[in-house]
Amino acid sequence: QKRQSWHRTSKSHHSPIIGSNIALPGINQSHRPQNYIYLPIIILTIIVIISLHCFFRSQTHQIITSLLPDWNHRLLLILDSLAKMLHHPATRIVSSTVARRALTSHAAASISILPERLWAALPTSSSLRSSTGFGWNDINNATFEIKNVGKSITTRGMSTASSTAISNPAMFCRQCEQTQDHVACRTVGVCGKTAETSAMQDALVHTVKSISLWCVAARDAGATAEEMYEANWWTLRSTFSTLTNVNFDEDRIAEFILEGQKVKKNLADLVSEKGGMAPSDEVANVDLSSKSTAELEEYGYTVSVPNLQRTMGNDDCFSLVEVGTYALKGACAYAAHCHQLGYMDEEIMKEIHQAFAKLASSEPDMSGLLGNALKVGEISGKVLKLLDEAHANTFGAPEPTEVKVTATKGKCILVSGHDLVDLEALLKQTEGKGINVYTHGEMLPAHSYPGLKKYPHLVGNYGTAWQNQKFEFAGFPGPIIVTTNCILEPRRMYRDRIYSINEVGVSGVKHLQNRDFTEVIEKAQSCKGFPKTIEPAGYHTVGFNHRAVLPMAGDVIDAVQKGIISRIFLIGGCDGSQFDRNYFTELAEELPDDTLILTLGCAKNRLIHSEKLINQTLGNGMPRVLDMGQCNDSYSAIVVATELAKALDCTVNDLPLSLCLSHLEQKAAAVLLTLLQMGVKNIRLGPSLPAYITPNVLNVLVENYNIMPTGDVQSDIKLMMEGK
Repeated sequence: QKRQSWHRTSKSHHSPIIGSNIALPGINQSHRPQNYIYLPIIILTIIVIISLHCFFRSQTHQIITSLLPDWNHRLLLILDSLAKMLHHPATRIVSSTVARRALTSHAAASISILPERLWAALPTSSSLRSSTGFGWNDINNATFEIKNVGKSITTRGMSTASSTAISNPAMFCRQCEQTQDHVACRTVGVCGKTAETSAMQDALVHTVKSISLWCVAARDAGATAEEMYEANWWTLRSTFSTLTNVNFDEDRIAEFILEGQKVKKNLADLVSEKGGMAPSDEVANVDLSSKSTAELEEYGYTVSVPNLQRTMGNDDCFSLVEVGTYALKGACAYAAHCHQLGYMDEEIMKEIHQAFAKLASSEPDMSGLLGNALKVGEISGKVLKLLDEAHANTFGAPEPTEVKVTATKGKCILVSGHDLVDLEALLKQTEGKGINVYTHGEMLPAHSYPGLKKYPHLVGNYGTAWQNQKFEFAGFPGPIIVTTNCILEPRRMYRDRIYSINEVGVSGVKHLQNRDFTEVIEKAQSCKGFPKTIEPAGYHTVGFNHRAVLPMAGDVIDAVQKGIISRIFLIGGCDGSQFDRNYFTELAEELPDDTLILTLGCAKNRLIHSEKLINQTLGNGMPRVLDMGQCNDSYSAIVVATELAKALDCTVNDLPLSLCLSHLEQKAAAVLLTLLQMGVKNIRLGPSLPAYITPNVLNVLVENYNIMPTGDVQSDIKLMMEGK
């Protein structure tokens, strides 16, 4: 509607300066042609700049980032958007989205500040696919053709063979979906990660694999759970710190590596004491204990993705190594959340270390690596179940709860991230101090737990998804605590009032220890706070955990059988800054009114803030959109699906259920492998395929699980309503 309105306005609009006969006060009309003779030159210059940006976007990114660090994301977004408006043919070879790749996740919300005319001119996600030629359908076609034409095919997914044609990149990171040009971040991360940080993280991941080999040896020698605790907790913290948008602090990463060398020495002593056999692998015996941060960084370059891939010598096998590694990172992050709540399962840790030990090998074992990837999915499922139990046992079973999403007058603190135990500690420390506490982003489900919502000064939720924090944090009138992912490089206007804790780290940002929030409380008392309470207040209902939904299962089944519910949709996963993620909003808004929508993860923000979907109900009075929580709560969706299948005496794949998942980072990779390991099929995944998936590996996923791309919204709806 906006786009049509803009086109109508454009046709009828006549500028009082250009192309009009209106006499302008104070301007000699006889000189008007001379005054505007430079306009064509200016317009041509702008077109040339946009064209150069299209062809040399990486260089443009670096130049603008260095010259205007606080505004680079907006400028790059506008350049990309103008390029699309002009329909420059060069855009066909650089991007499949308006703001993708050049716009880092630091500035996702900048789309909302674009002028109305520019916003209206942006193409839809479906038109982008047709205009760029980079849709998933091309990947699928390439997948089935690869047997005939070999590995010369280039797709948006990019095979590792084509990726490593880049010689000596400053960095090579492709662990998340938003990676630059959908190949890899090679100079600076789209997330803001530097080449130095990337190298340090590569060194840390290699250290995790090294210590995992010693953990396997220690358990084989008879080590107990108590004796393995130090290595277990180090593994989870260290691995979590390498996830997207967690730790950008090279010194903190170096601390993890050096701490790991001490852990490895203790494990070696333990193996020796128990008469066990020390691992002989080269990776196991890497010694980094005497290296400086600079030397650790140099070592990181030697174990980068391209170097490890060359060592393995098989693109498809190395693709499975990356699949397993990134998903295992997600599983370790979930396990770290469990540990924060006092839960650690030694059997799960044993399997985590065995999986890392397999990934430490350079042997191109296709069958073994595929089995290892599915094993990681099984591990992830166990961890998600444990996390669900830990949350409920610690804070009470979640229940549907209305959460205030507008301001309350008074001093305030904002808490983002996933670790609810940090929120509880803050609530206890702020009792009686006249400070209101707000949740942000991933912390929103906290309001559904009785043990947390009992605190009256937990007054509501502020903001939306993680990628909007640069603007939302800037507007919050108090200090901010980031407990886990996701954190972005802070802007100067709030850098002095943002704090990190746990595995989170950003150079120059105050890091809190031992859940001591004294400094944060003092900062809140010195800040202005919200000047007034917004009336009327706005609310959003959370807490549709499986414990709340399953009692409604009879009503759901009855509604399906009576035709009140035509189909159930699960729309969730990660969110991000790319414009083509609007697909998920459009999908939810265009679904028939008699469909039930389950949503979770950061992607839910594209639904729960939709004016069209707010307060919608089904024919039987049920809410049409059920917020099941964050990615941490994925287990709830699994339980609901499996229990509905039991009630209807069918498999999950036979349910009137369609899954449409938004992929971004490593936690999502872990959940996806869990679903595949369970045998769940017909998942639509978007907005694009992870860059580390080769065509042959994709072929396995398509043939065995019928994974499909997100495409045109209306076409997808038609197929999904038919159960396809």
